[in-house]
Amino acid sequence: MGANHSHGPAVPPSKRAVLAALAVLVPLAVATVAALVWLWPSPPEAPASPESGLARYTATIQAITLTPCPEEPPIDGGQKLPPPDPATCGDAVVKLTSGPNLGKDTKLQLPSGPGAQVFHAGDDVIVLYAPEPTLDVSPYRLSDHDRSTPLWLFGAAFALAVVAFGRWRGLSALFGLGVTFAVLLLFVLPGILDGKPPLLVAIVGSAAIMLTVLFLTHGFTLPTAMAVLGTLTSLVITGALSYVSLDLAHLAGITDEAAFNLGMSYNIDTQGLLLASIIIGSLGVLDDVTVTQAVTVAELSHANPGYGFRRLYRAGGRVGRAHIASVINTIILAYAGASLPLLLLISVGREPLGQVLTNPVIAQEIVRSVVGTLGLISAVPITTALAALVARRTAGTDHPTPPPRRRRHAAHS
Repeated sequence: MGANHSHGPAVPPSKRAVLAALAVLVPLAVATVAALVWLWPSPPEAPASPESGLARYTATIQAITLTPCPEEPPIDGGQKLPPPDPATCGDAVVKLTSGPNLGKDTKLQLPSGPGAQVFHAGDDVIVLYAPEPTLDVSPYRLSDHDRSTPLWLFGAAFALAVVAFGRWRGLSALFGLGVTFAVLLLFVLPGILDGKPPLLVAIVGSAAIMLTVLFLTHGFTLPTAMAVLGTLTSLVITGALSYVSLDLAHLAGITDEAAFNLGMSYNIDTQGLLLASIIIGSLGVLDDVTVTQAVTVAELSHANPGYGFRRLYRAGGRVGRAHIASVINTIILAYAGASLPLLLLISVGREPLGQVLTNPVIAQEIVRSVVGTLGLISAVPITTALAALVARRTAGTDHPTPPPRRRRHAAHS
């Protein structure tokens, strides 16, 4: 293991602490690799030919001609739908920038209706190609804005900011982010679609991300090793609490059309999928808490070599309690922001509070928030205790208590 994160002279870690950490981490890494090989998904089937579905091509809007919007017919009960945006009624001339008709201009109808997007001349757009030989209409349909260029710009700005601020540490963090996406896209998602147990896939994927990203980002140090162990233990606690909570609340994980389709079309265990989402969602906040606790204890030990285990644990615990208090508010606000449209619909319905809270969608988010918070709370004492233990062993080895000084007595004449 390397040196700690302090800015003073490097303190070599205790050999006993390093061997103890390796004795736990090496078998954990071997078990994770073995589980990855065992659960690795089968190669995906060849995609269907483009003729059997819609093909997506890019285009650029050359000009737009607006026309008066037609009056919407009343629905059941005589109630009329809200009128469409006048900027969505008309035609657009687009120049295809990809596909078999590259460079060709074609006239398309603007999408209209509630929630339709507004297009302008010069916008890069996505068009769908669906040949209809029996109809004398264009086979193209205007679908959406082409956001690839703005997203690439956002990604470049994000990477430059991270590297400019974090330098080599920022570069390693970006590489770790790439590893996270690779595990999610190549293992977790295909593994669940392949019929593997979602909870087991999520735990193995989280362990692979944790072991790779934390050491890659924060270095091969004892504080990082303790953060890894604290994260793993808290993930196990979170998984166990999630399993018990979903069973007690009778939540099956089917709260929207996407989950229903996955369960019906792909025979996926939706409750296991919900458990997997809780595990993966908790990992992102857990590693923040555990790394903070481990590094804080290491710095306290380096600044105060005389601190024992109890003083290090209490000081680190005070930092952890302040951190958890802010993180809990962050979690609740994040879930509220993601569910804001649903919360607005519930507010419009003016349902009783008890009925709102027992709604499967809201109950699922409550269980997710509570279980995630309990997992975070457990991470603080576990990681703090582990970090304080190895810090005291290191300090005890490298900072032995100096012998008492002898008083020099002046000679008396």
